[in-house]
Amino acid sequence: MHAAVGDRLHVRGHTVGEHDRIGEIIEVRGADGAPPYLVQFEDGHETLVFPGPDAVVESPADQARE
Repeated sequence: MHAAVGDRLHVRGHTVGEHDRIGEIIEVRGADGAPPYLVQFEDGHETLVFPGPDAVVESPADQARE
């Protein structure tokens, strides 16, 4: 997984009824865009994330296509 500051991290819900979480990557702490990422989620909460297989990084170009 590779990300840059300003990309969006989209974490899919694990179970029925659990909402997806979307946040902006505000800091990349791994080498060459690798995790972990400091993410600010839509509710303002900031946390250090080591994304799993349920997460995708969306660049601003990907977001513009939506």
